[in-house]
Amino acid sequence: MSAFSASQDSGPQFVSVQHLTAVPEFRARKESLPPLRLTRRGRVVLIGIPLVLIAALLFLLAGFLNAPAKAADSAADLSLTPTVSVTVQPGQSLWGIAAAVSPERDPRDVIADIVQLNNLTAGTVLPGQQLFVPAK
Repeated sequence: MSAFSASQDSGPQFVSVQHLTAVPEFRARKESLPPLRLTRRGRVVLIGIPLVLIAALLFLLAGFLNAPAKAADSAADLSLTPTVSVTVQPGQSLWGIAAAVSPERDPRDVIADIVQLNNLTAGTVLPGQQLFVPAK
């Protein structure tokens, strides 16, 4: 009989774990692995990205803590803007109203105040519209 047919007749052979660990080649391979080395890209990924995320988080928290959303520290510090009600005449624009109301100020600043006081979304006004404008 050939060696091939003899191995078929005897069935599968099992090797124990103790036998594998006792073989010196397996132990030698395990001990001879080089130490893990990080490349430059690996250091950037491992150290740089978390540092950037932490810095962004700190800036975000600093923005929340120093938010200019507070109008004043107390109600006594609040001041009202003196306003006058004006009715828009046909042919008038915000620029003309701003120049007539406060000729000594820059019309762009007065227009910004008018838009803020009246919650205007567009820069157009309609004849007959009532606007609050800052008083002189």
